[in-house]
Amino acid sequence: MEQKSLDGRIALVTGASRGLGAVCAEWLAARGAHVVAVARTTGGLEELDDRIQAKGGSTTLAPMDITTEAAMAHLCRSIHDRWGKADIWVHAAIHATALTPAAQIREKDLDANIATNIRATARLIAMVEPLITPSDIATAVFFDDEGDPMYSGAYAMSKAAQRALVSRWQAESAKHGPRVALLKPNPMPTAVRARFYPGEDRDALASPRDEAARLLAPLFPA
Repeated sequence: MEQKSLDGRIALVTGASRGLGAVCAEWLAARGAHVVAVARTTGGLEELDDRIQAKGGSTTLAPMDITTEAAMAHLCRSIHDRWGKADIWVHAAIHATALTPAAQIREKDLDANIATNIRATARLIAMVEPLITPSDIATAVFFDDEGDPMYSGAYAMSKAAQRALVSRWQAESAKHGPRVALLKPNPMPTAVRARFYPGEDRDALASPRDEAARLLAPLFPA
């Protein structure tokens, strides 16, 4: 059997049930990684598992909400107990509320953006860093936006905070690891973008599958 570049590696993918997270999970699995796929949508995870298994890959499905601290702590502990470490973390989980003028942002929408995009990301960095640091290819991957439209104040604010946190972790770990990548995909026909740009010609946008390959291949060459 042909040796694959990520054979024996463990890749944790948060936000894996659809969009860029799902195709990143498939890309990693196709190169031999065992993917621990996290998302709230059980059906989406099961469909991902079917696609990966159909191509000879393997997954562990973790249907849970990344904002639930106890569940994520248990998952990270379970990964450690089973494999001793993880090698790769791809964080594609995001929350975006409906477009709203800045002066009319509802508190519950603001809280939802903060809970996922800021608080959960910060907690996960604290949980995942010791999990991946022992790996010789320890890598954490995050995704940035190409720009936020008007009326996306709550989302844009939370993404700016997430960007600031990730960039600081990137600088702090530059010498001793883990490697932290903050990548910028081209505009894609995702559910989040459809909310921000209704009526847009989605055929003109980049394929998430192509973007996953473009962004991940330089990090994990064959």
